[in-house]
Amino acid sequence: MMSDDNQDTFRNVSQKPGLQIWTINNMQMVPVPAQGFGNFFEGDCYIVLYISQNKGSGQSADVHYWIGNSSSQDEQGAAAIYVTQLDEHLGGSPVQHREVQGNESPRFRSYFKNGLIYKKGGVASGFQHVETNVYNVLRLLHVKGRKHVTAAEVELSWNSFNNGDIFLLDMGKAIVQWNGPQSNRREKLKAVLLAQDIRDRERGGRAQIGLVEGGDEQDSPELMKVMMAVLGQRTGQLKDATPDDKPDHVQNTNDCYIADQRGSCVMVWKGKQASKEERKEALNRAVGYIKAKNYPPSTSVEVMTEGGESAMFKHLFKSWREKGQTQGLGTTYSVGKIAKVDQVKFDVMELHARPELAAQQRMVDDASGDVKVWRIEDLEVAEVNPNTYGQFYGGDCYLVLYTYEISNRRHYILYMWQGRHATKDEVTACAYQAVNIDNKYNGAPVQVRVVMGKEPRHFLAIFKGKLIIFEVRGTNELNTKSTEVLARAASLNTNDVFLLKTNHMCYLWYGKGCSGDERVMGRAMSDVLSKQDKQVVMEGQEPAEFWVALGGKAPYACDKRLQVEEPPHSPRLFECSNQVGQFRMTEVDDYAQSDLDEEDVMLLDTWEEIFFWVGNLANQYETKEAWNSAQEYLRTHPAGRDLDTPIIIVKQGYEPPTFTGWFNAWDTHKWSDTLSDLEFENLVGTTRSAFKRLPSWRQTDLKKKAGLF
Repeated sequence: MMSDDNQDTFRNVSQKPGLQIWTINNMQMVPVPAQGFGNFFEGDCYIVLYISQNKGSGQSADVHYWIGNSSSQDEQGAAAIYVTQLDEHLGGSPVQHREVQGNESPRFRSYFKNGLIYKKGGVASGFQHVETNVYNVLRLLHVKGRKHVTAAEVELSWNSFNNGDIFLLDMGKAIVQWNGPQSNRREKLKAVLLAQDIRDRERGGRAQIGLVEGGDEQDSPELMKVMMAVLGQRTGQLKDATPDDKPDHVQNTNDCYIADQRGSCVMVWKGKQASKEERKEALNRAVGYIKAKNYPPSTSVEVMTEGGESAMFKHLFKSWREKGQTQGLGTTYSVGKIAKVDQVKFDVMELHARPELAAQQRMVDDASGDVKVWRIEDLEVAEVNPNTYGQFYGGDCYLVLYTYEISNRRHYILYMWQGRHATKDEVTACAYQAVNIDNKYNGAPVQVRVVMGKEPRHFLAIFKGKLIIFEVRGTNELNTKSTEVLARAASLNTNDVFLLKTNHMCYLWYGKGCSGDERVMGRAMSDVLSKQDKQVVMEGQEPAEFWVALGGKAPYACDKRLQVEEPPHSPRLFECSNQVGQFRMTEVDDYAQSDLDEEDVMLLDTWEEIFFWVGNLANQYETKEAWNSAQEYLRTHPAGRDLDTPIIIVKQGYEPPTFTGWFNAWDTHKWSDTLSDLEFENLVGTTRSAFKRLPSWRQTDLKKKAGLF
């Protein structure tokens, strides 16, 4: 039970959605005012509570305790105890996280969109809370990061500067941002947002911000005079930036961790570089944790050292990275539930109006657009007769171009269908020819790799239930296909419909587990395959001639259909970048459209598909490595992912609703500048220059009518 003193400590803890932060002061929890959120003193420990409202109903909570590099062992111990007690106060539902300065998790960083600021000192230096409108400040902040920004106080000297990073000289009433010559546009923008955040939260909006480009300092003589007055004259050359090449690990090699399997087992992980005292006390800490959580004394404890993790421990993580593995494929694991997606009928306008439905159904439209098909012959493309559209041979590769319109603008999907028995040369030629077709349409098509037997829903739908890969499976025109199998009894399956065609007879075999819809679609498909009269054969009532045609009776799959839903999986977004001189994939927690960086390639994993979003300024190396990493991502995934999962390439400005539907509040107009002048005029009905002269209400009205909102 929680003591009365502890109940008083947590009496003011709000259970409303949002962020709450406390610092440890004299071993007590002291609330941090909202103006101070994002500021962390290196000598302190903090407790951060984030409560989120789930879609549908219910709440989820995350409790983090943040450890400053200069904090004392007593403060760290007090923070850990308070976290456990706070967890108990909230009913044991929060997920607990241990955060160390400089190694914060993506989830923790996502709470502070404008970045984290590390300040020197702590409680011992007299810190109580952040006061607004206080100008008695003089500090130099070293800003790092492109997506999640951190700013650390460094020595007030030119020796702290380098050519690759950004520095903020904060003088209270004025903030000067100095951009290193090698820093990029994204980093500069993030630093500006951080400077504005300091101005608004800490100075009540009453501070001036100035910008100096490190490569063109002569263009800002007045600001340089101010910097020289504070930092002194600069002597010598500035040093080059040192890339932050620390790998993104779930654990920090300098620490020890406890993994809690919901009380059934507690695992202790000891980093190789952890102190002798930490390693020695790891087991005792686990036992103390069990007591604090009121778990049974019989709860099992496993202790392991970095590099010697058990298979069960690795399986706890959505991504596990072994030493020497070059791709970093994610650093966080979160459990979430999404609503079951019912297969319901829908119209195309609803898909466009509700991109989240398009994403869940994997349908950009109702599949009524134009279709063009090519087959790879002698490594070249050959047009396929429209009368045979939907008939695919397992030894070939095909290119299928689908065209549809949204708001008078044409969109394209280019499917690359790979037969299971196609040669490597044909698969390579298919990819090469896809690039040629993509170039003909100025890069507009969304490219989708399709492996035989793993056709996505929309691909099946464009052939109106008549896709034949020379078993009939499916319940309607959106999901039906026919696949040729060996004429053997072992090929039968009690859950499906089969068509057996001989020289004298055509049998339509209905398994006991198939539905009425499947039988109807099986009949329709059989009429496409053969004009002969069909003899319907029910499972268990087969005539002798049927078994003779199959080479005799033999065992086949005859278990009842298992009514098991595919387990729900939350989508995950990764940034693929080589900005620091080394290719990395970094997970973006709690992602939004604003996290799509036009200088990078982003990978969106929705479980059924892998999307590649290619920014307009991404380089070829990132695009190539991202493709390789997607295959490695599937191959090494602990859940045993299907290596034939469709991989879809999406270009910035040409995002289909099956992609945008995975983002909350997608803004179609965000990248409307990627439209050519002619496309803009056709879409909006006026020239771009004339549009800019219109009043804002009229611009908004035209955007809505053109589908740019």
